[in-house]
Amino acid sequence: MIDNEITHIPVLINQIMYQIKDIKKGLWIDATFGLGGYSRSFLENTNCNVFAIDRDPDVKKYANTLIKEFKNRFEFKSAKFSDLNKFTHLKNVVGISFDLGLSNLQIKKSDRGFSFKHNGPLDMRMSKSGLKAEDFLKNVDEKTLADILFELGDERHSRKIAKAIFKAKRESNISSTFKLAEIVRKAVPGNKFKIDKATKTFQAIRMFLNDELKELNKGLIAAEKILQPNGLLVVVSFHSIEDRIVKNFFSLCSGKSKSFSKFFPEDKRNKSFEILTKKPLVPTQEEIYNNPKSRSAKLRIAIRTSSDPLHEVAA
Repeated sequence: MIDNEITHIPVLINQIMYQIKDIKKGLWIDATFGLGGYSRSFLENTNCNVFAIDRDPDVKKYANTLIKEFKNRFEFKSAKFSDLNKFTHLKNVVGISFDLGLSNLQIKKSDRGFSFKHNGPLDMRMSKSGLKAEDFLKNVDEKTLADILFELGDERHSRKIAKAIFKAKRESNISSTFKLAEIVRKAVPGNKFKIDKATKTFQAIRMFLNDELKELNKGLIAAEKILQPNGLLVVVSFHSIEDRIVKNFFSLCSGKSKSFSKFFPEDKRNKSFEILTKKPLVPTQEEIYNNPKSRSAKLRIAIRTSSDPLHEVAA
């Protein structure tokens, strides 16, 4: 598949636009540029300028398209979530959005090695640097692999899968996405599954290699520092592990978490955010029909208060 055939439909964009309808101007940070769907929506439907980041070098060509079209209203930097702390100098930041998970560019390009639906080298690196999935599987021990599959993939068959992977790699390297998927499917018992049997294994390995949960935590903490009072923090997640991190962060920063600190009584807490979405917003049936990828999406939004940040931004 060539690049110009790959498109991106921003998930839950109508709900997001409704929530930000009162924002007149300022700077919006798109922390997951991807193919530029969210950035374009903000540029076309608000008077905001957009500052976008992404760690995937393949997205630069799509960023250049927006630069040509919107001139000085749009700026792009190659960066990951944890790099947001380098941009705390930005002024009048009225919103920051995170669209977690994979972009269509990563899913549909077989040479990126993210998808079990497209055969390609077992890579899975978002930034094209660091350890490849193939090399990770060569060197990881069976127990560690099982733990990763369980913790990052919620995979209840983690030990069976890890055992099968170790048996297979003793015979030959696991170097392609199709080969890994085949090993997992054979290892998992039963035939009645709503999703492909390989889904959780691919998710867990990808999240581990790209340190996605730590990156998310650092990104949220930086967002708390960067946003001006009344600025919006908008997060779209696609599975329970990510959503739990976002939910807990919002609860902590809004003073709703009972475990905030044993040293501060409830009425002494400073709230850095107020939660706008008491329950996460989810796609309509129409959106799911038009964009099946959106079916598991959850949208949470919080508004920044004038209180000091509760977290320190790590260097």
